[in-house]
Amino acid sequence: MKQVIFLLVLLGILCCFSIFRANAEDPYRYYTWVVTYGTRAPLGVYQRVILINNQFPGPPIEAVTNDNIIVNVINQLDEPFLITWHGIKQRKTSWQDGVLGTNCPIPPHSNWTYKFQLKDQIGTYMYYPSISMHRAIGGFGAVNVNQRSVISIPYPAFAGDFTLLIGDWYKAGDKALRKRLNSGLATPLPDGLLINGLHKSSVFTGQKGKTYRFRITNVGISTSINFRIQGHSLILVEVEGSHSLQEVYESIDIHPGQSITALVTLRGAIKDYYIVASTRFTKPILTTTGILRYQGSDTPPSLPLPIAPTYHVHWSMKQARTIRLNLTANAARPNPQGTFHYGQINIVRRLVLANAKVKINGKLRYTVNGISYVDPTTPLKLADWFNIPGVFSLNNIKDLPTSRPPALGVSVFDLTLHDFVEIVFQNTEPTIQSWHLDGSSFYVVGYGGGKWTTALKKRYNLVDAISRHTVQVYPNSWTAVLVSLDNKGMWNLRSQIWSDRFLGKQTYLRVWNDEKSLYTETDIPPNALRCGKAIHL
Repeated sequence: MKQVIFLLVLLGILCCFSIFRANAEDPYRYYTWVVTYGTRAPLGVYQRVILINNQFPGPPIEAVTNDNIIVNVINQLDEPFLITWHGIKQRKTSWQDGVLGTNCPIPPHSNWTYKFQLKDQIGTYMYYPSISMHRAIGGFGAVNVNQRSVISIPYPAFAGDFTLLIGDWYKAGDKALRKRLNSGLATPLPDGLLINGLHKSSVFTGQKGKTYRFRITNVGISTSINFRIQGHSLILVEVEGSHSLQEVYESIDIHPGQSITALVTLRGAIKDYYIVASTRFTKPILTTTGILRYQGSDTPPSLPLPIAPTYHVHWSMKQARTIRLNLTANAARPNPQGTFHYGQINIVRRLVLANAKVKINGKLRYTVNGISYVDPTTPLKLADWFNIPGVFSLNNIKDLPTSRPPALGVSVFDLTLHDFVEIVFQNTEPTIQSWHLDGSSFYVVGYGGGKWTTALKKRYNLVDAISRHTVQVYPNSWTAVLVSLDNKGMWNLRSQIWSDRFLGKQTYLRVWNDEKSLYTETDIPPNALRCGKAIHL
């Protein structure tokens, strides 16, 4: 009898535990995306674009911290295709990153399903095609990750959300741009700017006296953009997943691949106001507009357009107070251990990465520390997992710039899981750069003109730098970041100037340890595509 009672109690406990597990499991969100070509006229001239479910831009993903995302991508293009999830850290799952270093492309007229979790993230992100020049003609969209209901936001409540995808646009198609680059020519200036795929007809409607949250992302492939709203201030509250101090701006520069979130309160007269995006560092300056419409307005916006300021908000050390993190609430969940004191952690390795514009075999290429990256036919991640020889070698790229002749190659830095690394981006070109790291965010601790030296470390902000995944480097200047490599995998470090990346301005960080454990990295997905030397494995 006692045994029967014990078994019944044990069964009850197991049932309760199972129910708890079922109720406690993070939600799943399922999407089926059909990727096709279509015809649109963003700048008044009909041209071929990439549509997702017949939408341009593609459909947004609206999710919550820790949601599981399942996206079945059906490729109906005439070329292989991949989507990358810009800013989503893919914790323990670099298999899902969607770049050629981690994934085989989805063949034409076939499909592949991404499965990943928005683990411990909040903020404003995006997705876009990652191979060839596909993203020049669309296929991009927003990924908005809201906080869980148990986590309060460290800024005032708002009445609604607006998502703005701003970016440059070319009338030439992706194949024409690709042909131009392969022939050794640089891309020209873009033909115009778009807001949510439209040149001058995006409208956002709100009520007088209400506050709205604007999620703004530069989805363009080459151009820094200044953003402003006529007669309204922007209160910056989040930068790429990190809450910031709530400072007020009249305008903000957003560089390729960067995202911000700002609060805007509608305090003006009931009428229409211009939303303005204009290029930085270009001649001529290109401009596009949308409309912020007060509900009940029948009055068009007054002219002239609000003028872009002569300064640019570049979040330098001088401006650290206006953009540093709100250290009391800077992530998707509370930090019971207190602030992450990144400035007190021992740096185990320094990478000084110098980008350069060069000629190799008589054609235009871009290098990082002398190597112009070329994608092998076998993804690096597959080669690493299956120990396939002849795909890449570790540390064929040096930690410091070299004087060796520029060369084509497959460059991979070998780093250890949990290394704390300093990366200095040294821009030797007369144009602005924008660098992005998959798999991690980094602390932006310093900027400066000229050539970086160790003496400049004394200027670093080691107290309250912003944490983000994409950072600009000004012409003939440097930017320094610190990163904790706590996410095992193969991670792309790349230029967000897409023509530069196409011509070699990228590399990979192999973050590794010799422990095979699901606590540090998942196994290869059962549905992983095989290609190159891994096709029969």
